This record gives sequence, C-alpha cells and structure tokens, in this order.
Amino acid sequence: MQPYRIAIFASGSGSNFQAIVDQVQKGKLDVSIELLVCDRPKAYVVERAKEAKVPMFVFSPKEYESREAYEALILKELVERQVDLIVMAGYMRIITDVLVGPYFGRMINIHPSLLPSFPGVRAIEQAVEYGVKQTGVTVHFVDGGLDSGPIIAQRAVEIHEHETAESLAERIHAAEHVLLPQVIRWLREDRVSLDGRRVGVRL
Repeated sequence: MQPYRIAIFASGSGSNFQAIVDQVQKGKLDVSIELLVCDRPKAYVVERAKEAKVPMFVFSPKEYESREAYEALILKELVERQVDLIVMAGYMRIITDVLVGPYFGRMINIHPSLLPSFPGVRAIEQAVEYGVKQTGVTVHFVDGGLDSGPIIAQRAVEIHEHETAESLAERIHAAEHVLLPQVIRWLREDRVSLDGRRVGVRL
C-alpha cells in the first residue's frame, strides 16, 4: 500500500497524540505521522512530539492578524508533506474554510460526548452537571461548525452514581484512545464512505 500520511492537531497534553504514536510504533496502525500542529508552544504535546521525533508546526495565534493567516501557513506545510488525513486530537480552535475546503472528508475530530449532545468546551462537565446516565466519545468529519460534522463512530461510556468530572474524564479518555486509532485505520483502509450527513463504514 502507498504511504498514508497524517497530521495531528493538538493544543494540550496530547494523550490522543500519544495513543496514535503508540499504535504506529507497535505496528498496529500503518500510517506515517508527518506533522504535529500545535497552537500552544508550552503544551505538553510538544514534548511528546520531540520524543517521538515527529516534525512540528508550533505557533502563537495572537501573532497573526487572523485565523486565515496562520491556517494558510499550515496548509502550505500540509501540501508540502502530502498529508492525506488531518486528525484533530484536542485542538481547541475553530477551523476556517482555508483548511476545511481542501480537506473536507479528510479531516476528523474527536469529541468527548455523544454528539449532538454537549458540543463545544466542558463537554464532560456538562454531562455530569446535566445528570445524563450515559455519555461517550464521537469521531466526526470536520465541517467548520462547532462539533457539527457528519459522525463516523461513537462509543458510549456509562456515568456512575456519584460520578465526578475527573473520574468520568479518565474513562472518556480511555475510550478515545481506542476509538480514534480505530477510525484512522478504517480511513487508511478506505472503509469509510460519506454521503451528505450519512457515513458508512465497511467492517
């Protein structure tokens, strides 16, 4: 098979980044991680990328006049590296059409809820505060809206009695670390089809 090149976007500790790296290093995920894109120079994911010897594009958004300005530079990096798939793994910025346009259908995001419930920030806290009995994780295509793109896969996580946001977050992250590499594998093996909002997966 031809090399399948991915770029990972992250803003924080990078546990999903590390889960992907681990799967690649174990030979369980046949992709090449070409680039980490990070909007926080001091984020721990930068250290993880250094350890894994993954090239980086690290920037401070406030140094640019607009989202479109820095996304144009990111797009240049992606094109030069012939990136096939963008993986949003805890990247905390809305994406504009500068990236969505050329990469629609080739850009995915993981979100810590069963969308369309609890989009946006504090999804885990919102689920606990609302009192739902079940939440989970969602991997979806990015369409430029707030966690609004077509859903590829979901995994449910039960909310226990007396649950805290911290205890739930641990189990949510564990589910993410399984589901996200799995979806990347499906895309790499060309098992995913997209028709409007409907996503099909050949298992």
